[in-house]
Amino acid sequence: MTSVFMTYAAALPVLRTEWGMSATAAGSISTGFQAGYAVSLVAFSSLADRVGARRVFLGSAWLSAVSALAFAFWARSYTTGLLLYTLMALTQGGTYTTAIMLIADRYPPERRGAAVGWLIASSSAGYALSLLLSGWALAWGGYATSFFASACGPVVGVVVLWFALRRTPNVVHPPRAGVRFGTAVVKNRPAMRLILGYTFHSWELLGMWAWTPAFVAAVFAVSGAGSIRAVELASYVSASFHVMGLIASSSMGRLSDNLGRRLVLFSLAAASAACSLAFGWLIAAPIAIIFAVGALYGFTALGLVTSGAAPADVVTVAMPGAALPPPLPTVMVPTMPAAKCNVQKYG
Repeated sequence: MTSVFMTYAAALPVLRTEWGMSATAAGSISTGFQAGYAVSLVAFSSLADRVGARRVFLGSAWLSAVSALAFAFWARSYTTGLLLYTLMALTQGGTYTTAIMLIADRYPPERRGAAVGWLIASSSAGYALSLLLSGWALAWGGYATSFFASACGPVVGVVVLWFALRRTPNVVHPPRAGVRFGTAVVKNRPAMRLILGYTFHSWELLGMWAWTPAFVAAVFAVSGAGSIRAVELASYVSASFHVMGLIASSSMGRLSDNLGRRLVLFSLAAASAACSLAFGWLIAAPIAIIFAVGALYGFTALGLVTSGAAPADVVTVAMPGAALPPPLPTVMVPTMPAAKCNVQKYG
């Protein structure tokens, strides 16, 4: 389902020329996606509390497949790209938080971190696949081909999910007497601290996703690669960062079960923040340094997403969807990355 997430970021240096976009316009498309995704996370999570996570999860998956195909067929300019990429985000939110809710229903807290870790690892695999397919398709048939290649993921995914969940019951947790959003979530200090921390981690993480392929393409362009070749190579290198995230997610979730969420999350957050501060200054560094720092960045930033299990541990089962944190502040991040200036200067 996540194979479409990196499609635009991978093709960004090419799309800026093809669609005649300024750096601000290019960033606004990513902003539209993040804004739509944040809204959809809130809406689908709240809906799942009322009608059941399985029903919302499958409904969102079908809508995601349709919107991915629409983006592939009709995104051919800045305006259509902005509208259709935002629409795609609006349909995707129901495949994330509801998946965590399904896991919370199935696994006890002592096994939940590992289960969420594998869920996030599968997402990382989709991001890596999106970049790999986009890099190959861009070099072979242009950005339209890369859009179609990535859109195949949600189409195949919804069929697989329908078969996988056909015997899973649709559980609706009845609200407990006296339990409301204010008491279950807003006045739950541990939950609110976790949500706040995860929100600002999302600021970092989704900003990284938006600009890293363009930044790495700029690195290759500075070293003398042609524009299309730079974009292709950047897609492959960026995909490797998500593979590191896959390893981190599948291992850090289990580690958090054994050592505790707090220790693992603080350690990963500190390392990820250090990488965030350093990575953007490496534009002229050798590609080996870019790869090493980027791999560590991908491991720590994506490994941190195992914190998605933590709110489910501290919030009453009556409102699990409302407690799962959306990345609300991230909607501004993609308009600001310095990589776009680098691509404009060197690409």
